[in-house]
Amino acid sequence: MSKNLTSRSEDYSKWYNELVVKADLAENSAVRGCMVIKPYGYAIWEKMQAELDRMFKETGHQNAYFPLFVPKSLFEAEEKNAEGFAKECAVVTHYRLQNDPDNPGKLRVDPEAKLEEELVVRPTSEAIIWNTYRGWIQSYRDLPLLINQWANVVRWEMRTRLFLRTAEFLWQEGHTAHATKQEAIAEAEQMNGIYAEFAEQFMAIPVIKGLKSESERFAGAVETYCIEALMQDGKALQAGTSHFLGQNFAKAFDVKFANNEGKQEYVWATSWGVSTRLMGALIMTHSDDKGLVLPPNLAPSQVVIVPIYKNDEQLATITEKANSIISALKVLGVSCKFDGRTTHRPGAKFAQHELQGVPLRIAIGPKDLENNTVELARRDTLSKEIVSFEGLEQNVEALLKTIQDELFSKALSFRDEHITEVNDFEEFKAVLNTKTGFVSAHWDGTVETEKEIKELTKATIRCIPMDNKKEDGICVYSGKPSTQRVLFAKAY
Repeated sequence: MSKNLTSRSEDYSKWYNELVVKADLAENSAVRGCMVIKPYGYAIWEKMQAELDRMFKETGHQNAYFPLFVPKSLFEAEEKNAEGFAKECAVVTHYRLQNDPDNPGKLRVDPEAKLEEELVVRPTSEAIIWNTYRGWIQSYRDLPLLINQWANVVRWEMRTRLFLRTAEFLWQEGHTAHATKQEAIAEAEQMNGIYAEFAEQFMAIPVIKGLKSESERFAGAVETYCIEALMQDGKALQAGTSHFLGQNFAKAFDVKFANNEGKQEYVWATSWGVSTRLMGALIMTHSDDKGLVLPPNLAPSQVVIVPIYKNDEQLATITEKANSIISALKVLGVSCKFDGRTTHRPGAKFAQHELQGVPLRIAIGPKDLENNTVELARRDTLSKEIVSFEGLEQNVEALLKTIQDELFSKALSFRDEHITEVNDFEEFKAVLNTKTGFVSAHWDGTVETEKEIKELTKATIRCIPMDNKKEDGICVYSGKPSTQRVLFAKAY
């Protein structure tokens, strides 16, 4: 496995694409804009899934599954949502193929097999889910309804990049129904908080919780909450969103409930989701020119043991010792694998595990057995030390926690150093073009100003931070009064 990557400073985009492929995370498929997630990449996604699923269930949510296809009439029911996704929709019009009489051995669409109603391949599931909820909700006793699904969705993107933007991707989408506006808002805020907690505690990525501006809001939402992260190249990445949908979908699909006084009311709704885009965030936040750097909390293998030997007898002795270490680490909840492949030399194994971001590597040779020591190497700092077998498991456990904490601290320092307050448009453009990162600036609150700034600089309002302090000022672009700063950035 080759580990020679283009350096980040030379071409960040090329470095990212090479790393995804060479680290065996994913590859492009035969379908335009779609990817194959390879076993190692999927193992990381499974770790993410498991932790998020646990967090969802701890807050009372249940998993269900809804159809991939949405009848066009249902998709059109909530106008803003339909308009927002219309240009990205794949549509099924026929249900059968037949032999092509003009081209033997080829197939064509059977013109007699046209669907009575066209089916939209879900870009998001609000329409099919809220049509279903109409039959599930009759009374206040049926509320709140807290449902999540793990699924794939299709958005016909023109420009794609592995994990970050693909025509088909994996995600989870929560869809909840509530008796009151306050409950629904609290749910949307809670789930945004869960995304932030997951990003920071497991992905070691610091995020800013905030609200989207009107033009960046989810189609059909009254309010969109988000978590925004900053990548090493100074571009922002939206890592998760949670939407307060008001009663828009309830009214579109006539979802009512009888309150405790017997009166009919429309329910209040939320939806929220994160996707395999998180894989891109994980890669771009921590990795370096030698390959992946994975936080221990999400690494498929937190530790790898590589034997150094000259003959089968030495390998057998080292394997026995390695198995005892693996057993002891397992008791502590540490995942460890033994790389006993006889087809690869130790140097090739080191290179592969470095490229794939295994947090800790233990090397054991005959001399180590004599001295009762091992070589312990950290992937994040590339540092090595000789440590004793005695207390090794506790040493490893503590070191993994240190790596997790230090990855977060490093990313936090970078993020905080790249939040820059500006007070005029020349300064705004200069920071975007040189320092990059988040630009904290006054904005007059209008869609028109945001659109003009985007056209001139390619920067958008990433979020209005939840902890924003009110501050009278002047919009950096229009010169009109402003009551608070917002965060602009160029983004993925």
